[in-house]
Amino acid sequence: MKNVCLSGKSNLLFLALLAAILSGSHLSAQHVTEVQSLSGERWWGGVVAYGTRMPYVQPLEEFDLARQNSGNQTAPLLLSSKGRYVWSDRPFLFSVTEQGEGVTLRSDYERIAVQTAGATLREAYLDACRRHFPPSGRLPDTLFFTAPQYNTWIELMYNQNQADILSYAQGIADNGFPAGVLMIDDNWQKYYGNFEFKPDKFPSPGAMVDKLHSMGFRVMLWICPFVSADSPEYRTLSAKGYLISDTSGKPAVISWWNGQSACYDFTNPAAAAHFISELKNMQQAYGIDGFKFDAGDNSFYAGSHLVSYKKDAIAADHTLAWAKMGLEFPLNEYRACWKMGGQALVQRLGDKDYSWNALRLLIPDMAAAGLLGYAYACPDMVGGGQYTSFLNVDEKMFDQMLIVRSAQIHALMPMMQFSVAPWRILGKENLAIVRSMALLHEKFGAYIVACARDAAKTGEPIVRHMEYAFPNEGFAECKDQLMLGEKYMVAPVAAKENTRTVRLPKGRWKDDTGEIHKGGKTITLSVPPERLPYFERLK
Repeated sequence: MKNVCLSGKSNLLFLALLAAILSGSHLSAQHVTEVQSLSGERWWGGVVAYGTRMPYVQPLEEFDLARQNSGNQTAPLLLSSKGRYVWSDRPFLFSVTEQGEGVTLRSDYERIAVQTAGATLREAYLDACRRHFPPSGRLPDTLFFTAPQYNTWIELMYNQNQADILSYAQGIADNGFPAGVLMIDDNWQKYYGNFEFKPDKFPSPGAMVDKLHSMGFRVMLWICPFVSADSPEYRTLSAKGYLISDTSGKPAVISWWNGQSACYDFTNPAAAAHFISELKNMQQAYGIDGFKFDAGDNSFYAGSHLVSYKKDAIAADHTLAWAKMGLEFPLNEYRACWKMGGQALVQRLGDKDYSWNALRLLIPDMAAAGLLGYAYACPDMVGGGQYTSFLNVDEKMFDQMLIVRSAQIHALMPMMQFSVAPWRILGKENLAIVRSMALLHEKFGAYIVACARDAAKTGEPIVRHMEYAFPNEGFAECKDQLMLGEKYMVAPVAAKENTRTVRLPKGRWKDDTGEIHKGGKTITLSVPPERLPYFERLK
């Protein structure tokens, strides 16, 4: 691969820089690398939420890793099917030309070199992993892998309260679903930056947590880095210099989806230590097991008026500092992350719509997460995380089969998360199928934990793109099958159909019914609503 600046573009860049100097304005020169793809070469990486666009065979507009994340994890990494990769410790901008014929890289910090590690996607990934984001050897709490997670968001939205949380947990038990991690979502606290339960909504939070523990649940709380203005915490944190400031030296006001707030500055080690101590005090006071670390998107920190404790901090540095908070807690969850591949952090895909199109995003996005080093990942929530889809459900209009097929996709992923209560929106037969998928996930728990332990040692993804596992067998653009570790290929249904074709890699495969197939061919399966096709790799 060549690092060349095309003469025409170089001349334009030089003229623009010269004009800026002559006019007295400032323009920072960028390092530009034009990457010409090899014959048949395909590229992945950069943005988890772009998984369905990978490999990049269609033109891709320039994406700025410093200021954009499309609501999900990012990493300064691009990987090719020919064993080459791009890595930079700092964010860069990248775009892809027609038919994936070339990649343009622009960096404010350095000319980005292209590395050759071998001849396959897997070789490119493993070399990049070894050099730049080696596995830590640590895992998140193994309960994430062995039992479903339950999040109170869709059922309660902003009305988080003790009585309804306990009722939700009782519904899980009464309907035969396994106990697991239970996440209490946004609006449990008095206000942002405060770590006390609302007394009118939670008359006895300690007793609530004790009850949930007795039912077999581990309890997590939603948190964010924001602080409500005109609060005692705001005044204390401001006086200590623990908040991001503006150019006037006062705490900056940052816009996010819940309004406008001040924000912790975690580039300040003292601010980070204070925040962690607040969380650990909550754990001691109420028996809380862990935290869902929401927000942290780099776009929140992209304003030129923001001033940080770390003088040269950029937006992505704040995302990184927020992510490091979770390393203190084995039960954690993130949706936005930057450059934390190989670390013991749970990564959830961004909120998906309740639609068949959104369902088809899950496999490629999960594969992309694995290729960026985020092995411990969860495919959003069963049915999607958009609560408006589940308000005032009309049984005649509501597509129950979408929930069934969504649960099947989740079942043989590293993690499975419910939010909408299946027993509220499903009929008896469909509820039984979804329950069986939760139990199937539990059945595979020991295998998934083994895959996670391997990831902690080797860096290998748990969910593996088919091209990663079977190079040069024509799987580069396969978006509806995956490998769960080395042993199982999963081929869920993500459409309103009861048949599907499956491309079998070379070798021998035993399907979920016990039938053995010779690989290297395409087969057509009958897939009634209760069936999730998966294949065990035979020696």
